[in-house]
Amino acid sequence: MPWKETCAMDQKVQMIGNWLEEEFSITELSELYEVSRTTIYKWIARYEERGPEGLAELSREPLRHPNATPQDIAEKLIEMKLLHQHFGPKKIVARLRMQHPELHWPAVSTAGEILKRQGLVQPRKKRRRVPPYTQPFLGCDKPNAVWSADFKGQFYTGDGKLCYPLTMSDNYSRYLLQCRGLSRPTHEQTQPWFEWTFREYGLPDAIRTDNGAPFASLSLGGLSRLSVWFIKLGIMPERIDSGHPEQNPRHERMHRTLKEAAAIPPKHNLLEQQQAFENFKYEFNYERPHESLAQKPPSSVYRASVRPYPLRIPQLEYDDDVIVKKIRHGGEMYWKGRFIYVSQALAGELIALKQIDDYLWEIRFGFYPLGVFDELTGKAPLLKMC
Repeated sequence: MPWKETCAMDQKVQMIGNWLEEEFSITELSELYEVSRTTIYKWIARYEERGPEGLAELSREPLRHPNATPQDIAEKLIEMKLLHQHFGPKKIVARLRMQHPELHWPAVSTAGEILKRQGLVQPRKKRRRVPPYTQPFLGCDKPNAVWSADFKGQFYTGDGKLCYPLTMSDNYSRYLLQCRGLSRPTHEQTQPWFEWTFREYGLPDAIRTDNGAPFASLSLGGLSRLSVWFIKLGIMPERIDSGHPEQNPRHERMHRTLKEAAAIPPKHNLLEQQQAFENFKYEFNYERPHESLAQKPPSSVYRASVRPYPLRIPQLEYDDDVIVKKIRHGGEMYWKGRFIYVSQALAGELIALKQIDDYLWEIRFGFYPLGVFDELTGKAPLLKMC
């Protein structure tokens, strides 16, 4: 999914925000926003002389109603919006109340009107409401019960290179555990960052993903090399239904915020883009109030897992009432004088077969059921996972 474009006012606000943060020189801002240095200096001069009103095309007279919001309060609202352009009025007010509890802040609706008059609030698009799907959230009753992971849609950085943002978050606290721009969404590039995250925060009970690579495959049980590794670590790999991202709404909502805050416009290269991701991660976890957390940031709720990443991956163990088979390098198992293909993802691993009928055997990899093997036909049809 491509990143959306911004309007002229958004460009001015973004440019002033970057200038206030002293991230870019005037020349770099000119190249980034594709306007002349003279235009950049003009916008900065207008902002320094008249504040945010100077960025608007037409000046507006201040309200003179006796109950009008004091000018210094309005300016603080606008300044906070410029520094956190993806915050809405509710989060702007909540953030300012945290920083200055001694001041009297206006209602969220009033703050919204102040920002709207300055052209700093975009109208919300009307869309059909999707009924909530509650089943994926069963068990999300504590930190690290379920993490979500995904690749946000790829985009091009300024140097023409593709960036694939790998994201991981804790479903209970909404804490953003990882936001890493990769050049390719492969197993080789993905697994090291999962390992880094496990070493930093410990292991979750489950990880919920979509059905795409490298999280899943068309192999038996939908396993990939990555999900096989999860199972060996004692992590249940959960997968949402194909084509239904709404089954993972907390992570998808974070993606929308990430898209608005850290990649518009895309940075010049992957290194600069990663710095933008790191800034977003800190702000999202430690500064951004979250409505579902009573306007607290995720860092106030999240705690690292009590399950540390092991020094050595444990060997899977099975009960005595099963037959254990080692999968060969080509993905096959040897069964009663013939080779039966199981899964390339399980090459070198041990699986268990438990007889459930005269010729039917349940296949498991650790705690994870893979399917039922019919020794008469030599086939192992897939089982639908709960």
